[in-house]
Amino acid sequence: LISVDSAQVFCDMNIGTAKPDAATLALCPHHLIDLISPQQAYSAARFCADALAAMTAIRARGKVPLLVGGTMLYFKALLEGLVDLPPADPATRAAIDRQAATDGWPALHAELALLDPITAARLHSTDAQRIQRALEVFHLAGRPLSALIAAGRTQAPTSQFLAIGLVPSERSVLHQLIAQRFAAMLENGLEDEVVALREKYALHAGLPSMRCVGYRQVWEVQEGHAPRGELLDRGIYATRQLAKRQITWLGNTLRPTTVDCLAADVDDQIAWQIERFLG
Repeated sequence: LISVDSAQVFCDMNIGTAKPDAATLALCPHHLIDLISPQQAYSAARFCADALAAMTAIRARGKVPLLVGGTMLYFKALLEGLVDLPPADPATRAAIDRQAATDGWPALHAELALLDPITAARLHSTDAQRIQRALEVFHLAGRPLSALIAAGRTQAPTSQFLAIGLVPSERSVLHQLIAQRFAAMLENGLEDEVVALREKYALHAGLPSMRCVGYRQVWEVQEGHAPRGELLDRGIYATRQLAKRQITWLGNTLRPTTVDCLAADVDDQIAWQIERFLG
């Protein structure tokens, strides 16, 4: 199993990422879990390199790689290839963060609109992570991100893939499960987990780890930016928005073989699709 999850790469972030527990990992080892500190960043380029290395090792053992997760950018990068972009630069990011702390992300979005109007047009004015990356790329490469994307992608892997999308047939049931899931995370100690992370690592709200759904909402409460009484609802709403984006991306981009994850025989359906693919 190869994890395709941009949150599960972080060490010590277990509850809010729904990371498999030790017993599950002992039974079914996963690649690409617990790779880096929450202080660090993990890129799609590094994911592709790590995933391809894991796939090669798995095949060498006579096994078939199974990639599981919901970080659609990683799937896209693996299947379609990567745009050749400059790597993250801590000094540049720190400078952008300082400017954002003073002027706000909407002001930086307006700056991006002057430098790279195509990219700015597809980003919300508060999408800090993507605004930061677009500005960083411009400062490092001297060209807009949109121009680099238009120049083309690196060659994608030649492996054959079977894409299976687990999509619920009833949206209301999905929403109910999301609510139960986030409530369980809070009950299991998500707030204490964030406290422990902040004590162990030098973290700030702009880091990718603390922008993850759940962690961002807890951070905002702990910083006094949101009332604790709204934490459950804010976490549920953010998770629902994430699920909506994932389902939309599956339908519009990956176009997988779809299986109803609420069906009683979902395991049998998945097994049949895999057996058919492998011949």
